[in-house]
Amino acid sequence: MTLPFSLAGRTALVTGSSRGIGKAIAMALGRAGAKVVFHGASDSPALRTALAEADAAGIAHDARFADIGSAAACDDLAASCADADILVLNASAQSYGRLADFSDAAFDTLVNANVRASFRLVRAFGPKMAERGWGRILAIGSVNQARPAPRLAIYAATKAAMRALVLTAAKEYAPGGVTVNTLTPGVIATDRNAQALSDPAFTETLLKSIPAGRFGTPEDCAGLALALCSDAGAYVTGADLVVDGGFSL
Repeated sequence: MTLPFSLAGRTALVTGSSRGIGKAIAMALGRAGAKVVFHGASDSPALRTALAEADAAGIAHDARFADIGSAAACDDLAASCADADILVLNASAQSYGRLADFSDAAFDTLVNANVRASFRLVRAFGPKMAERGWGRILAIGSVNQARPAPRLAIYAATKAAMRALVLTAAKEYAPGGVTVNTLTPGVIATDRNAQALSDPAFTETLLKSIPAGRFGTPEDCAGLALALCSDAGAYVTGADLVVDGGFSL
């Protein structure tokens, strides 16, 4: 009998998997038996470290390098991984700024990486998964999509747009055995958040708003991602599952 969390025989593309949440999810899927395609914008030391850890764990893997903010690079990435059964949309761009100070170029960077790339990848993989009768698409959202933090309005707007895309895709691809969900992290201790979380006063204030009394780790997201990407999550689609220690309560 195949265990519901087993991903033996499956292939997973995890964008932005050189570090942080993406890396933790990629490792979890690999340990469950999937062949994992790690992705980064370039051949970075962080990505090489992730691949070395996958080697050490006995995980079958490959790697792709692509700037998903580029439409052509995004399409090339999809074409090179056309047989993927699992797509995890983790790569994203984030910029701080007040609306009045946000440039058109900065706006376009966030929209291209967070919305346009998600659309192109879902459009590329969704129909193929449905034709094969099985597929999992998991978008990594943000609590900011419903509760924008100061100076993160544009990032929050792109994550809200991604959430709307997930809802539509979930309806379209469900008849083909494809689930499409959002995993929404709260405050996770990653490299991206390291600078903000290095301020003791800010950290103390922020922790008071988290009932769990701590910041999350990338691994806190990985177990739930595995469930959603396996047969264990076969009847869950269109969901927005929040991993925030109670921050959004």
